[in-house]
Amino acid sequence: MSAHQALTHLVPLAKELDENKVTPGVLGFIVFAVMALAVWALMKSMNRHMNRVDFEEAPESPSAASAKPAAQE
Repeated sequence: MSAHQALTHLVPLAKELDENKVTPGVLGFIVFAVMALAVWALMKSMNRHMNRVDFEEAPESPSAASAKPAAQE
C-alpha cells in the first residue's frame, strides 16, 4: 500500500469530526503540565533563595540624622 492510498483512506475520517470544535488534545495537556511543573520548580527555587537572605537594615548614623532636618529648612 502506498502512502497516497493510506492518506486517501484517512480523509473521510477527518470529515466526520465537527469542524467548529477545536480541542488542544494530549499535546496541549502535556505542554501545559510541563509549564506548570516549571513554574512550580522556579517558585520553589525562589523561595529557597529568599530564605537564605539575611538582611538587616543598618540604623542611620547620628550625624546623618541631624543633617537631614537642617538641609530641608
